[in-house]
Amino acid sequence: MKNGAKLIISIVLCQVAGIVGSLFTRQSVDTWYININKPFFNPPDSVFAPVWIILYLLMGVSLFIFWRKGQNTRQSKIAISAFMLQLILNVLWSFAFFGCRSPLAGLIVIVLLWVAILLTIVSFLKISRIASILLSPYLLWVSFAAVLNAAIFVLNR
Repeated sequence: MKNGAKLIISIVLCQVAGIVGSLFTRQSVDTWYININKPFFNPPDSVFAPVWIILYLLMGVSLFIFWRKGQNTRQSKIAISAFMLQLILNVLWSFAFFGCRSPLAGLIVIVLLWVAILLTIVSFLKISRIASILLSPYLLWVSFAAVLNAAIFVLNR
């Protein structure tokens, strides 16, 4: 497969995950989420979509760089599996937090997501330093989101 096709597939895959997650988010943002207690450090709603679009783009480019290496080793298969797991958990968080309207379920999923992202970063690092570094903003944002999720859970118990 040519690199152009790999790049498009990688970016589209990650953006589709974002779109699927947003389906759960949209149904609750203007109803449930607007009425729950949020901490003082909760960003304005208008911040979330642009940040996530950029993060999904970085994830896609990271996946492309990793995939372009074309290694068919056990190590690269583990890394790709970790990437796919974190992508699934990313969508699952939107379902748990917004779809189920459960900060507790969201908190459980986001902790698992954070671990999966870290595993992906470490796995990618063994094959491509750049692919690994491109996932760092994602880990930082999910770290912030986990703190925000925990605060929302505490404020709404």
